[in-house]
Amino acid sequence: MKELIHIIYASAATSPISGEMLLEMLDRFRNKNARLGITGMLLHSDGSFFQVLEGEKNAVEQLFERIQQDQRHASVTVIIREPIVTRAFSEWSMAFAEATPKQLEEINGLNDFFQQGSCLADVDAGRAKKILAAFSKGYWRTKLNKE
Repeated sequence: MKELIHIIYASAATSPISGEMLLEMLDRFRNKNARLGITGMLLHSDGSFFQVLEGEKNAVEQLFERIQQDQRHASVTVIIREPIVTRAFSEWSMAFAEATPKQLEEINGLNDFFQQGSCLADVDAGRAKKILAAFSKGYWRTKLNKE
């Protein structure tokens, strides 16, 4: 059995991304991730990205290396990189949600962080887990594009 890992990272867009561009990219990501056996989620808020990539270690590491080289990202910051027993997003090649900074403020434990004007690229491991918990409890599901 292959070792499963997840990498949770944040980054900032190097240029503005329209909703249409984001959905086009998301479609490509989903197709590629499905071929690679990678699942996860992508959260976009005000030019910042928060992403979870999970799957077989080599596939996830190789994909993340390409992401780090991608000129559309700046300040790529690994928040958590660790082995996992099971996938949190096994049903999605890439779950997606768009959240406003105001919506992020509403999550208990994140409000102080976002009220200070911080972005997703500055999230620490504890706050990353709060975002994952909020997502799993249904936050942003009205905007979620489930496959």
